[in-house]
Amino acid sequence: MPAGRHDDVMASFAGTAIIRLHQLLTALFVITALYAAIVFDTSAQWVGAVTAMVLFSVGIVVFLWGFWSAVQRSRTEELAVTSVYFLTGGCAPKSVRWQMNSALIIQVITAFATTFWRSSGPDGNPGSSLALGILVPMLGLGMNGLWASSHGTFGERVTDTSRLSPNGESE
Repeated sequence: MPAGRHDDVMASFAGTAIIRLHQLLTALFVITALYAAIVFDTSAQWVGAVTAMVLFSVGIVVFLWGFWSAVQRSRTEELAVTSVYFLTGGCAPKSVRWQMNSALIIQVITAFATTFWRSSGPDGNPGSSLALGILVPMLGLGMNGLWASSHGTFGERVTDTSRLSPNGESE
């Protein structure tokens, strides 16, 4: 296999791995959040809360990784925040955009549904550990950002020549 073809296959695999990991982690969140909301005893709430906090922590790391990669690419390519985190503007194939944004939407819906379904604790006091699920969509934003910054297609960076002096130096 030619070296260029090997690189294309590896890049495609890495992009697919990000998508599959995003779907797997979203499924984990949905299962544990629903378990915690339905059973709603102390151990179930711990499972839901710990899962939400771990996924939020992973989301922070992935978000920062994607952001760093996007900043590096922005030196030579035009990136928009919406393109990086919501895969808009043609930076991702339609199937990728649909899969990644669907996982993010599922995270948001699950977080709000379980939080408001059980908005008070088992003892009747307001507040529940299920509210930690609201933090999980950070994972979805991070995974979208990582995919876009690693595999997205963006245009060449446009240089604003209107701010240059006649000798070509910036003012």
